[in-house]
Amino acid sequence: MSAAHDSPIGLAGHITTPTRGPNGPGEVELRIRGGTETFIAKSADPLPSGQAVIVISTLGPRTVIVAPWMDPVDSLLNLDSDT
Repeated sequence: MSAAHDSPIGLAGHITTPTRGPNGPGEVELRIRGGTETFIAKSADPLPSGQAVIVISTLGPRTVIVAPWMDPVDSLLNLDSDT
């Protein structure tokens, strides 16, 4: 497997330890390399435990920058509940 396959950029996961935005990192759980791993997560705004996120960048091998994520499939499924 090449190093490109090991990159967490673009992976979706969920926050396991809340982030505090600029005041401090939390943790995110990602499925990567055939398993599940926890990374230090930094974000622009505070994110609660359980928040779905997507990795947008890395700051070294075990630290990632994340942003809130809504799965497009889930959002389409929610359209039915509005009617």
